[in-house]
Amino acid sequence: MNDLLARIKDNIAYVIIGKEHVTKLLLAALAAGGHVLLEDLPGTGKTVLAKSMARSMDFSFHRIQFTPDLLPSDVTGLSYYNQEKGTFVFREGPVFTNLLLADEINRATPRTQSSLLECMGEGQVTVDGVTRSLGTPFFVIATQNPVETLGCYPLPEAQMDRFLMQISMGSLSEKEERQMIDHYINDQPLEKIQPVCTLKEAAALQQECCKVHVHEDLRNYIVALVQGTRKYHSSSEDPQTRSATQGVSPRGTLALLRASQGYAMVQGRDFVVPEDIKEVAVPVLAHRMISETAYTQQKEAFIRGLLHSIPLPTEDWTRP
Repeated sequence: MNDLLARIKDNIAYVIIGKEHVTKLLLAALAAGGHVLLEDLPGTGKTVLAKSMARSMDFSFHRIQFTPDLLPSDVTGLSYYNQEKGTFVFREGPVFTNLLLADEINRATPRTQSSLLECMGEGQVTVDGVTRSLGTPFFVIATQNPVETLGCYPLPEAQMDRFLMQISMGSLSEKEERQMIDHYINDQPLEKIQPVCTLKEAAALQQECCKVHVHEDLRNYIVALVQGTRKYHSSSEDPQTRSATQGVSPRGTLALLRASQGYAMVQGRDFVVPEDIKEVAVPVLAHRMISETAYTQQKEAFIRGLLHSIPLPTEDWTRP
């Protein structure tokens, strides 16, 4: 499985310059069976990264360009009357796939955004009272621009909680930007990469992720981190501020566990070490904190503070 993840990472690195850490987080989410939200300003490579991931996998793949006039049925599908058959027939929407690219997801209305809740949470779609299973594995990569961008709608808290990680692309260094120019000046790398992972291999990867060993002390550490998020702003003198803030949900606790296991696999190990938890804590936990008074950067800073303040004993983290 380590060779498989390395092949995917090398494939993506052929297209995306200087984003090794972002790629590792994306692969950790794939191994953990979660979904990823890529957020940053337009033009930072979010869609290209998602496409590189899609082209690296021998999956069925669909892309949805989210717009304000997109309807829920455009995502999930709908039943229509077939005159030849004299009955209603269900036409599958693009969500019936293995890898779904939800491009600029926050440009759609909240009603359309919410059509993905059941898909992402339970891997199924219910239309007209009939429930249909989606592909296995089912992996969503969504991109979004910051809410401040004109024409965008913030994602509902319930949907944010469905994403295993929220990742920011960040900007390139001067050296990396020059490498990008040299790499792209006479070529289109995205058109050249070929699939290096089959559907069967990806399913086996996700099964192996659940078997990655997590030491008892690290399990306690995960719980302590999540409990710490529920104390955010607890010292505020303003009761309204306290009531407007919620910590990470139990779903987030399991998300941090799975993401840590996935990141350990990306690092080539079958056991989790504290560094794995610390690497994924911010992208897994920060976006799950609900606060009307704090911006994303403040919540991320709070998580980093927890990582420094909660003591972690020194142990042998390998399997017993």
